[in-house]
Amino acid sequence: MAEHGILGKSTVYPSQYDASLLFPIARNIAREQIGVYSPLPFTGQDIWNAYELSWLDKAGRPRSGLAEIVVPANTVNIIESKSFKLYLNSFNQTRIGDSERLRQMLVSDISKACGGNVTVTITPASASHAFPVEYLNGEVIDDMEVDINYYGPPEPLYLSVFEESQVSESLICHIFRSNCPVTNQPDWASIQIRYLGNRIEREGLLRYLVSYRMHNGFHENCVEHIFTDIMRQCKPLQLSVYARFTRRGGLDINPYRCTEGMGMPGNVRLIRQ
Repeated sequence: MAEHGILGKSTVYPSQYDASLLFPIARNIAREQIGVYSPLPFTGQDIWNAYELSWLDKAGRPRSGLAEIVVPANTVNIIESKSFKLYLNSFNQTRIGDSERLRQMLVSDISKACGGNVTVTITPASASHAFPVEYLNGEVIDDMEVDINYYGPPEPLYLSVFEESQVSESLICHIFRSNCPVTNQPDWASIQIRYLGNRIEREGLLRYLVSYRMHNGFHENCVEHIFTDIMRQCKPLQLSVYARFTRRGGLDINPYRCTEGMGMPGNVRLIRQ
């Protein structure tokens, strides 16, 4: 078949289960680039949702479900998302006793690749009503009257605060874009920033988030970059950054980073997910 310009090249999908397809990437590579070392200045987790999970039962009948994979931020590695998709697809023609056996296999394989303990929950596709569309609480800053003409690399000097005006608030940005460092394809997300401290200047925050628009970075790295820049420039007493990325290849990745004591978020499915 003739090639068609920008159309993607054919990918060979595995016909049987293969855990070796998972491709780990050390977290410390990107962290060192932004000056983050151990002990980490944050805690958190990455919530992966897999919408195209399918396998065969003992009788050879196809089964399908949704998987939620929670990876702690202190694991050694992240998993490159295309390798994750290929790995999940390797179950498609594999006979597995039941969903609990599949869950155990996922926990074992992903924990080994990440270098830490992950949790996995599988929900049957017939129970998809358990995942209603929700929203992030906070004030949306997307429609502020501000001129923007800079789109990267990320510029932390846009960030500033109003002194002597301590607040506790949640700010939302639905227009965040970064780019995959492997494919250069755009990644879209809604970002929730919650903090306690001097009031962050919102026009500068919006300019800062838009400055990721031409930036290449994995989802997890972008959230840690945002967290680190806000902590350094604005010095809040408490801070959390939660990104809900739109799905690609049947997966969405939703990193969350926070200061100690703020707790972990729910797996809030947004309308674009």
